[in-house]
Amino acid sequence: MAPVTGIQAAGGVCWRPSADGVRVCVVHRPRHGDWTLPKGKLEPGEHPMVAAVREVAEEADVRGVPQVRLPSVRYRSEGQDKLVDYWSMRTVANGGFQPDTEVDDMRWLAVDDAIRLVSYPHDAEVLAAFAALPPVTATVALVRHAHAGKRATWTGPDTGRPLDAQGWAQAYALAPLIAVFRPARLVSASPRRCVQTLDPAAALLDLPIEICGDLDEPQPGQQHDEQVLATAARLLELACAGGQVAVCSQGKVLPGALERLTGHADDDFTTPKGCGWLLAFSGDRLLATDRL
Repeated sequence: MAPVTGIQAAGGVCWRPSADGVRVCVVHRPRHGDWTLPKGKLEPGEHPMVAAVREVAEEADVRGVPQVRLPSVRYRSEGQDKLVDYWSMRTVANGGFQPDTEVDDMRWLAVDDAIRLVSYPHDAEVLAAFAALPPVTATVALVRHAHAGKRATWTGPDTGRPLDAQGWAQAYALAPLIAVFRPARLVSASPRRCVQTLDPAAALLDLPIEICGDLDEPQPGQQHDEQVLATAARLLELACAGGQVAVCSQGKVLPGALERLTGHADDDFTTPKGCGWLLAFSGDRLLATDRL
């Protein structure tokens, strides 16, 4: 994500089902005397999505799983420009909220009621964007393997080329980001560097890594387009199973697979090593792509 000058914050529209529809969480801040969405400032070096999950937990005692990026908000605060990034979040747990000096009340409301209650038009716009979303049935955290040196300097089979020091640093940085999605499965292309990219996340989440050759780059004699189609089909199959999954694949197939899933051949789906995407699905339809 591009660097931001000024204050950078993140938060979420946390939702949970109820007997008569979805309820969303809003909080009251006594210092400002306002009703707003839970959010807070990033810690140094913190990814905005990780910060959003942390701040929602701290302010509202709600554990949320990010699903779709919502509109970001810019305004002046404390004499500085402030950017707040928001995600819709499926609530997976919420404890006993305890009022404090920062947040003294929280409510679960129907979206229309929340829109009427919040104190700022930009919060109402974020809530309206959430209300317009179809139901999200699956999220896929899709990453390209981390840095693994140069192919020309590796004397063994290319599938055995390991991560280098830079790549391991990227893999360990990815682990807490993958963890906020609470994936039930970790699936990797077969090369060693792809599996190693998910190793820190696997240790953090105590999950096995499944190997899937459909996520590999084309081998000698294979057609590139056929392998791209196989990668796209496997990603869609994983999404149609529902829930959350983290996937590591390779740079030669990721752009084409994303083009096919989105239907947008003119978009830039170039994915640097150690980076990736959050894909949100509703059934077999890809709703949104968000660079991680």
